[in-house]
Amino acid sequence: MTAPKLRLGVNIDHVATIRNARGGAHPDPVRAAHMAEKAGADGITAHLREDRRHISDADIERLSKEISLPLNLEMAATDEMLAIALKHEPHAACIVPERREERTTEGGLDAAGQMKLLTPLVGKLGDAGIRVSLFIAPERAQLDAALALKAPVVELHTGAYCDAEDATHRLMELNRLTDAAKYGASLGLEVHAGHGLSYDTVGPVAALDEIRELNIGHFLIGEAIFVGLEESIRLMRAAMDKARAIAA
Repeated sequence: MTAPKLRLGVNIDHVATIRNARGGAHPDPVRAAHMAEKAGADGITAHLREDRRHISDADIERLSKEISLPLNLEMAATDEMLAIALKHEPHAACIVPERREERTTEGGLDAAGQMKLLTPLVGKLGDAGIRVSLFIAPERAQLDAALALKAPVVELHTGAYCDAEDATHRLMELNRLTDAAKYGASLGLEVHAGHGLSYDTVGPVAALDEIRELNIGHFLIGEAIFVGLEESIRLMRAAMDKARAIAA
C-alpha cells in the first residue's frame, strides 16, 4: 500500500530573526510564506515566543489574513498565548515548552507531567476548531499523555537524532523515533516530526510511513543564503519525496 504524501511545514521564524537584528520591515516573513507555498510547502509554521525574539504579534495577524496555506502557531502553554490563538484561530496550534534563556526549543513538552495545566488549554483550543498538536520527546509515556489529553496530533522532537555524535547514537535515536511513530499511530494520533532536520538527516525520518508531516525552518532559512529560499525548500521537498518513494 502506498504511504500518503508527506507534508512539509516551513517554519519562517528566522526570517523574522534576521529582520529584527536591525529593525525595520526587511526581510518580510509573510513574503517568505508566499515563496514557501510557491516552492512546494504544504503549511507555514510560526512560533510566537513570550519575548517576541523573532515572530511578532503583527506577523501572526498578517499571516492569518494574507496566506492561503494552513498556519501552524507554535505557542507556550500560557493564558497570553491561548488568548492570541483564540483571537486569530490558526489551522493548528502546536504547544511547545519554552524557557526565556534558551536559544531554541531544547526538548519536548512534558505532557505527562503537566496534565493539570494542559487539559483546559487543549480543550479550549479544540472547542474553537483549532487542531492541537503537542511537541514531545519520542517516548511512550508522552504519547499516552497526548491521547489522554485528547490532542489529535503529536510532533516528535527530532533534535537528539539530528545532533547525535556518531552513527551508532544516531541509529539509536532513529529507532526511538520509529518506535514512537508506530506507537503513536497505533493510538490513533496523527504523528508529525521536526527540529534540526537537514538534507543529510531528513531521509530516514521521511521514510517512516506513520509520520504525516515534517516541520523544518532554521536549516532552510540558513541554506537560503546560498541557494535562495525557494530552491532550499524545493531541494528539501525532493529529498522527502525521494525517501518516501524508496520506502514504499
